[in-house]
Amino acid sequence: MDLDNQLPLRYRFDKVVRVPYDTLLARCESLKTTVEPDYKIKISGHHIWLHIGLLSREKHSPHLHLELEKMEDGNTFVRGLFGPDPVLWTLFMFLHFIVAGIFIIFSMIAFSKWSLNQPFQFDLVVMFAMVNAWFLLYFIARLNRKKGLQQARELEALMERILEE
Repeated sequence: MDLDNQLPLRYRFDKVVRVPYDTLLARCESLKTTVEPDYKIKISGHHIWLHIGLLSREKHSPHLHLELEKMEDGNTFVRGLFGPDPVLWTLFMFLHFIVAGIFIIFSMIAFSKWSLNQPFQFDLVVMFAMVNAWFLLYFIARLNRKKGLQQARELEALMERILEE
């Protein structure tokens, strides 16, 4: 996978593996103990989460979510999602909603003032600041993603150890 040239902040992929579903889950269980201090593997049903271990985890450290599906021919269909730490992602989404809410409120206030022939320049300044804040949040997220690329490659290598045929 080419993680460097991907545009989305949360990179998704699909893959068909010629290994049975139960074998993949067994590999995860056995690999869980051998990689314990460096990586954390969580398994719940047909979902597998690969995290960087606590000792080397940073605020920009990614995680990898794998969803396994049995196929009729005995193969396994794997859906993967690279993403930032869920706490960091939630914080960014919260900040995006606040910025959008402020933008919408001040656009309504500006429209009301405009229709009443009152000065509304301050409201336009706030709206412009919110657009700039949104771009700033986006570029901070891109920067965090770029900082975590090396660890994403490590998680990809761990995934390949699980999925190897």
